[in-house]
Amino acid sequence: MTESTTETSTPETHTRKEQIKSAYKTIGSNSLYDGMITNSTLLGSIINKVVWNYSKEDNDLIIQQVFNDIENNFSGKLLDVPVGTGVLTMPLYSTLPQADITCLDYSKEMLEQAKEKAEKLKLTNIQFQQGDVGHLEFEDNTFDIVLSMNGFHAFPEKEAAYNETYRVLKPGGKFIGCFYIKDECSRTDKFINTIYVKKGYFTPPFETLESLTERLKKMYSSVDISNVKSLIRFACTK
Repeated sequence: MTESTTETSTPETHTRKEQIKSAYKTIGSNSLYDGMITNSTLLGSIINKVVWNYSKEDNDLIIQQVFNDIENNFSGKLLDVPVGTGVLTMPLYSTLPQADITCLDYSKEMLEQAKEKAEKLKLTNIQFQQGDVGHLEFEDNTFDIVLSMNGFHAFPEKEAAYNETYRVLKPGGKFIGCFYIKDECSRTDKFINTIYVKKGYFTPPFETLESLTERLKKMYSSVDISNVKSLIRFACTK
């Protein structure tokens, strides 16, 4: 196959996707998301502490662990999905001028924020594309790295997302990233289920440390996993 062969979304899934798009349209158009995801503002640090029981050190650790799985001189093809506002990855990409990078997000507003950051950094090796991770419009074995930070807890078609990110990855390529898992912090789980899911930011079902480890080991030749409380970091080789 040369493009996604996943089935068309059901009406229920389409409705959920529209709810997600609306939710991320709101946070993609203000600075709250960036401050929270980087733990760099007072409000962001308060939210992270209350919801995630996270300090800035915790937040920086999980991000650095993910980035450590990308070679300093990486010059291959990389798919970043979802790129979000680019607040995490654009500074990284400024250190990878030889890489061929594609940034994809379902939210037009989030994607515009990422584009603006890339323009400010004068990055010329990045293509931006609005799209659906469950229906990727790339040929098989296209990318050397698929990076997915803070996405799988939001994706409504998770099985399709796992299959599609695997499909477009080259043999020997790396699937790396991080996202929320349940059962590591009861307070976080309560916030996720009572607020984040209802608002459209997150979509169940959610993985546990055990379920994700089992899933990835069935798909990939090697798997390295670690977690910082309710966020899991993974690095897999196809």
